[in-house]
Amino acid sequence: MTSSKMTSSNWTVYIILCTDDSLYTGITTDMERRLLQHSNLQGAKYFRGRKPQMLVYLESGHTRSTASKRELEIKRLKRREKQQLLQSANNELDPLLEEILPCPFLNPK
Repeated sequence: MTSSKMTSSNWTVYIILCTDDSLYTGITTDMERRLLQHSNLQGAKYFRGRKPQMLVYLESGHTRSTASKRELEIKRLKRREKQQLLQSANNELDPLLEEILPCPFLNPK
């Protein structure tokens, strides 16, 4: 792996609202692929007992290291604090995102 790959700032921290009203936090370099994995209940064991409902938070521009640290930081927040984060200026989720990254669990057919 080259040093430019190791310091790449293309990692995204995201939060998904689940059908049991819990908030799942994760990181990825490919949001579309990761959303498809979650919608197919692949990858995270967290989704074995619940289903993803809606993408509610995005925070991009991280390196692998900063994304992991931010993910842990968010996971340690109380639910009230996470809800405040969803409403904050840090949330880069664009209402038009669905047009760019179709999310199967947002619009089930």
